Amino acid sequence: MSKIEKFFLKDIADSQTGPFGSQLHEEDYVAKGAPIVTVEHLGEISFNLNNLPMVSDADKARLSKYILKEGDIVFSRVGSIDRCTYVSKKEEGWLFSGRCIRVRINEKANARYVSFYFRQKYFKEMMLNISVGATMPSLNTSLMDNIPLFLPPKKTQQKIASVLSALDSKIELNNRINSELEAMAKTLYDYWFVQFDFPDENGKPYKTSGGKMVWNKELKKEIPEGWKISKMSEWIESDKSGDWGKDEPHSNYVHKVSCIRGADINGLNGLEECKPPVRYILEKNKHKILSSHDLIIEISGGSPIQSTGRLAYITDATLKRFDSPLICSNFCKAISIKDKKLLYNFVYYWNSLYDSGAFFGYEGKTSGIKNLLFDSFVNSYHTVVPKNYVVTMFYAIMQNIQVKKQTALEESKNLSALRDWLLPLLMNGQVTVNES
Repeated sequence: MSKIEKFFLKDIADSQTGPFGSQLHEEDYVAKGAPIVTVEHLGEISFNLNNLPMVSDADKARLSKYILKEGDIVFSRVGSIDRCTYVSKKEEGWLFSGRCIRVRINEKANARYVSFYFRQKYFKEMMLNISVGATMPSLNTSLMDNIPLFLPPKKTQQKIASVLSALDSKIELNNRINSELEAMAKTLYDYWFVQFDFPDENGKPYKTSGGKMVWNKELKKEIPEGWKISKMSEWIESDKSGDWGKDEPHSNYVHKVSCIRGADINGLNGLEECKPPVRYILEKNKHKILSSHDLIIEISGGSPIQSTGRLAYITDATLKRFDSPLICSNFCKAISIKDKKLLYNFVYYWNSLYDSGAFFGYEGKTSGIKNLLFDSFVNSYHTVVPKNYVVTMFYAIMQNIQVKKQTALEESKNLSALRDWLLPLLMNGQVTVNES
């Protein structure tokens, strides 16, 4: 086994806190510019890029000492301080926010290896133990500098990093494939239900081929003849309230479930790893368990740049990814729709409204937390109800895409489990890497 040597983080790296509020304000954010990594965008493997704030090139130049380089490791400075992400080549040139700490490894260690070292369970627990703050754990550069690390020679670090990186790369490839599949699905929805160029009875694009259109006063635009419109609320059959239960079996809290929180919605949608907490609910609350074709909507949370209303949907393939039945937390709402074949029409119309920022106009506040005015929202928006043959075709295509996405996610879950099993064994020398 390679000789293990003790270091302090300050021996092998420079730690730096991001720009504070006096240097960067929310009003500095622009629609297009240099992305800023925030605590909300830190993940296990790569950055979650949804709704990433950006600043102008002028502000980037002003804040140049906060620009990230490949090999940097970004930590959450407050709250979930055990979260960190390695900066790859594609993220070089981005910035990091004041709620983050950047760790830049020097030539004494392999940055990729150290990033894996930081992901060990014992290291995360140590981070929580050394943090300060009575109500919310936080870190500073002084605490970071004095973190002890036990590292093998750099050559051994490089070999171990290569093995673990290969697993991460395959997971990232699956993520890219799923992103492409999702982009295809969105494009198809746009062609069929926004531009109305779905296949007609002869297989030709309806509107382009001269299909008859009629004016609709509610939508204030033309729609295909024979199509109807309805409020989104008319699509909904029922809802299920959330539950949080207990973290261990206790008394009548005996039914084991995986609880989807707002923080898990991106993972459920395949944008990042999904590791919802295991909880135990009352037997009498088993009716809250989610079924195929249910939808989960985040009704509390959000941020100044991210509205409430994020959505995830459940299919048979989704349920197979988890060892326990699914429920949603109290900060989410689960709904069932009347016509299961309209699932994807509901999903993509809802997401188009979310992407347009429509949900910002339907938010209230309770104790400083934003809440989605759900009933008001679903009664305010109308959408098209296509003819049955179009719905059936679209549903079949989307189901096929969904199965492919969930298969990739299941593979990524297994690769992640293998990586997490190997991680401590490689770090403590129980498993070694051959020269070949």
